[in-house]
Amino acid sequence: MNKDDDEMRPEYRREALGKGVRGKYFERFSKGTNLVLLDDRVAKAFPTAEAVNEALLGLLALASKAVHIKN
Repeated sequence: MNKDDDEMRPEYRREALGKGVRGKYFERFSKGTNLVLLDDRVAKAFPTAEAVNEALLGLLALASKAVHIKN
């Protein structure tokens, strides 16, 4: 990369960012993630992660009760 390809603003200096640590987040990244893309209607109804989790946990509880009734 040469200076002509550099898109950083002139007021920012690479050396001001510090040295950096290779693999700093590797362990966290390698554990994976559970991100999902919600339909816009679902996101509107459940605007926070807590709201989504509460609704899904309630659904799981209800489903497990329904399964036990059939047995």
